[in-house]
Amino acid sequence: MAIIKPFKGVRPPKQFVMEVASRPYDVLSSEEAREEAEGNEKSLYHIIKPEIDFPAGKDEHAPDVYEKAVENFQKFQQKGWLVQDEKENYYVYAQTMNGRTQYGLVVGSYVGDYLSGTIKKHELTRKDKEEDRMKHVRINNANIEPVFFAYPENAGLDTIVQGVVKTTPEYDFVSADGIGHHFWVISDDATIWKITDIFAQLPALYIADGHHRSAAAALVGAEKAQQNPHHTGKEEYNYFMAVCFPANQLKIMDYNRVVRDLNGLTPAEFLNVLSADFHITDKGGTIYHPERLHNFSLYLGGHWYSLDAKPGTFDDNDPIGVLDVTISSNLILDKILGMKDLRTDKRIDFVGGLRGLEELKRRVDSGEMLAALALYPVSMKQLIDIADTGNIMPPKTTWFEPKLRSGLVIHKLSNE
Repeated sequence: MAIIKPFKGVRPPKQFVMEVASRPYDVLSSEEAREEAEGNEKSLYHIIKPEIDFPAGKDEHAPDVYEKAVENFQKFQQKGWLVQDEKENYYVYAQTMNGRTQYGLVVGSYVGDYLSGTIKKHELTRKDKEEDRMKHVRINNANIEPVFFAYPENAGLDTIVQGVVKTTPEYDFVSADGIGHHFWVISDDATIWKITDIFAQLPALYIADGHHRSAAAALVGAEKAQQNPHHTGKEEYNYFMAVCFPANQLKIMDYNRVVRDLNGLTPAEFLNVLSADFHITDKGGTIYHPERLHNFSLYLGGHWYSLDAKPGTFDDNDPIGVLDVTISSNLILDKILGMKDLRTDKRIDFVGGLRGLEELKRRVDSGEMLAALALYPVSMKQLIDIADTGNIMPPKTTWFEPKLRSGLVIHKLSNE
C-alpha cells in the first residue's frame, strides 16, 4: 500500500507564476540559469541554483551558496511571491506537449515507503549528487522541487482527476519551451479522503524521474525522525513532495549515444566486427530512426545504418537483457569499443531524444564525435518490470519529457 497525505503547499500567486516557475535544477548549467533568470528577481533559480547570485565561476557547492538559497526562499515569502495555503490540499498538475496531455496528482509521499521499497527504483544514485540535494532540503527545511512518480493506472483516480480538470485551473500557461502547464487545487475534504484511500490500495509507486531528489528527500526525512526525541510519525518531515502520473499516460523518449573514437578501428573495420552480432543495412544519407525493439540506428561517415541484433545475442526473458541499452552496451560499447563504465568514460556522451537524431548527425558532422548510436525507446512496462524484479537499469536508459516545472508548489517539512 502507498501512504500519502495532502499538504499546505507554498505557491506563487497567479500573477507571479510565470516569473517564478523554472526548469528543474539539473537540466541546465549555472550559466544557462543565470541567463534565463536575468532581469527576473522572482525566478526560482535564485533558490534552486543560487550560485547565479554570485560572480560567474562560483562553486555551486560552497556553504554560502546553500545559505543564499535559504535567504532567497525567505525573501520570496516575505515579498509575497510565494504564499502558503491555509489548509492541506492535493493538487493536479497537467502538462501538454505536442498535443498530448498527462495528468499528475501532487501529494506528500511517505518516507517509510521509500525506505521499505514500496516506492520502487530502477536506477542507481551517486552519493555526491544525493548529498548535494540533501544539503539543499536540510537547509531550506523544504522540498523546493517535486519528484516524478508513476503509479499503476487506476479508474477511480482517473474519474476524480477528470472531474477536477473540468473546473477552472489555478494556473494555466505555456512556458518558453512550448510546454503547457495547468494546475488545480483539490481542497474538498471528501475528495482528499478518497484519493488517500485509493492510493492506500495501490501496490507500489515507481520513480520515473528524479532518483537523486527522491533519495535526498527520503533520507533527510529519516534523519529528522532520528534526531527528534519526541518523534511521533505524524510530522510533516515524514513526507516529501511527488507528482504521481498514471503509467499509461507517460511516454519515455529514446536516450542516444555519441562516441569520440572507434577504439583504433577504421569505419570499415568497425562495421565488419559489428556484423558478427548484427544484420547491417546501409540506409544512405537519410536519417534512419530505429523501428522496433532490438533495431538500432548507427550514423558513421555520413551514412545511416540499420542494425538488427541477431537471434541469440540477447535474452528476452531477462528484464535487463531484453533492454536495447544492455544489448548495445554489451555488444558494441564494451565488446568492440572497450567502454567498461559508461558513467565515467570520457569517450562517450548521451543525447536525450527531445533533441532528435538531427543532433546526433550534427555532433558527428562537426568532428566532435566520430559515430552516433540511436536506440528504440524503453517502454513503461519494461521500466515497471525492472523495478518490480528489484533490478537496476544500465546508466542513461530513460529520458522523460516533458520535465516537471519547478516552483508551482513547494512542500515545507514543518507547518510552523
